[in-house]
Amino acid sequence: MANNSQSIHTEKEKIALLSVGSNTFLVLLKLIVGLTLGSISIISEAIHSGMDLLASIVAYFSVKKSALAPDDDHSFGHGKYESVSGMFEAILIFVAAVIIIYEAGGKILEPTAEPMDPTLMLAGIAVMGISALANAFVSSRLMKIAKKTESIALESDAWHLRTDVYTSVGVLAGLVLIRLTGITILDSIVAIGVALVIMKAAYDLTQKSYKDLIDCSLTDDEIKRITTIICEHYSDYVSYHGLRTRRAGPEIFIEFHLVVDKSVSVEQSHDLTDHLEDDLKLEFPRAYVTIHVEPNTGENAHKPSLCENTSK
Repeated sequence: MANNSQSIHTEKEKIALLSVGSNTFLVLLKLIVGLTLGSISIISEAIHSGMDLLASIVAYFSVKKSALAPDDDHSFGHGKYESVSGMFEAILIFVAAVIIIYEAGGKILEPTAEPMDPTLMLAGIAVMGISALANAFVSSRLMKIAKKTESIALESDAWHLRTDVYTSVGVLAGLVLIRLTGITILDSIVAIGVALVIMKAAYDLTQKSYKDLIDCSLTDDEIKRITTIICEHYSDYVSYHGLRTRRAGPEIFIEFHLVVDKSVSVEQSHDLTDHLEDDLKLEFPRAYVTIHVEPNTGENAHKPSLCENTSK
C-alpha cells in the first residue's frame, strides 16, 4: 500500500513538472513574438501563460507538500495544501483577466494606425497554433492524472491549460481575420474575449476549492456511493446514522455511527467495521473512515436507517 501511495505521488510530481516546463517555453515564445509584432492579444496570451506558469509551480509544490505523512501539527495529513493551491490559482486567473482587459481597453480607446507586419503576423499565427497543441496535450495528461489521484491542484492546473487552448485558438482566429481584413482593433476585441473565458474558469475553480476549504460534504453522487456500500451489509447491524463527509485535497473523510445488537461481541463488531472500511476504501482509496459502534439500547433502535427502503 505504501509503495502504491509513493508511486501515485511520484506520478503527480512528474506531470506537475511537465506543466512547469511547457508553460516556461510558451511564455518565452509568446512574449518574443507578441512584443515583436506589437499584438496585444498575443501579449495577453503571454500574460495568461505567465499566470499558468506561476500556478503550475504552486501546484507542483502543493503536490509535494500534500504527499507528506501526518505529523504532530497536521494529524489529518497535508491534503488541504492542494485546496489552498486551487484557490490561489483561481485568484491568479482573475488577475490575468483584469490585466488583459485593461491593456485591450487601452488599445481600443487609443487605437494604433500602424498595420501589423504580414510576415510577423504569420509567426504569431504559428505560435498560437503551437501553444494550442502543446496545451491540449499537457492539459489532457494533467486531467487524466488529476482524476486518477483525485488531485484538485492538478485539476486546477489542467483547467488553466485547457482555457489556454481555447484562448489560443481565439487569438489565432483573430490574427487570421486581421490578416484578411486589415482591421487591427479585432486584436483587442479577441483579447477581451480571452479574458472573459479566463474569468469563467476562475469562478468554477474558486467554487470547488472554497468548498474543500470550508469542509463542505462530498457530492450527492459520492454520498450515494457511500450509503450503497454501507447498505450492502444491512443484515449485519441494526441501523446507522450521523453520516458525515468532507474533503481535504485528494483525501476524503467519512464518519458515521453503527448501531449493533447487544449480543454482538466486541470482536464481531470490530470485524464488521474493518470489513466496511475495506469496502469503502476500495471505492475511495484515499478515504479515512471512522465508525463509532453503539449497542442497541432500544432508544437508538428507533432511529431510522437509511437502508430500510432498500432492504424491503
